[in-house]
Amino acid sequence: MFKKILLAIVTLIATMGFAFAQVDVNKADQAALDGVKGIGPVTSKAILEERAKGGAFKDWADFESRVKGIGPKSSVKLSEAGLQVNGQAKSGAPAAPVAKAAPAKKETAVKEVAAKEAAAKPAAATDTAVAPAKTAAETKKEAAAAKKEAKAAAAAAKKEAKLAAAEAKKAEAEKK
Repeated sequence: MFKKILLAIVTLIATMGFAFAQVDVNKADQAALDGVKGIGPVTSKAILEERAKGGAFKDWADFESRVKGIGPKSSVKLSEAGLQVNGQAKSGAPAAPVAKAAPAKKETAVKEVAAKEAAAKPAAATDTAVAPAKTAAETKKEAAAAKKEAKAAAAAAKKEAKLAAAEAKKAEAEKK
């Protein structure tokens, strides 16, 4: 049970890295574009069609002028969400969000144990060439499920820690 909880926490941590990935509009496929907050299937299709028709986007101004529905305000929001043109964020837009600050001590200890156990087990072989690509919606659902599992795991770990502390107190009281 404890190993499953730790695995869920490790999975959550691993999926958090995907949430903050940068996506270059000139290199991304439709699934990657759909994963950017603010871009839906219609907009991603329009971006891909315009890129196929007119070639790679030179800069943000070129991107805004060629893709219908993308203006200065929306391009700033898209840049904040991680979209780039030729590897550049929109000037005037803050960088993509960064992961949260360091977790509490108890969470850190749990994560370290999970990482050690994960490193001790051999990784399962996966063939990414055969496996179908996941859609952004599937990835979001998996991340939400992993977050829910991690929350439950943290609650269980907290409960176990309280029980262990109570048992230690009881043992010490009996010793005296």
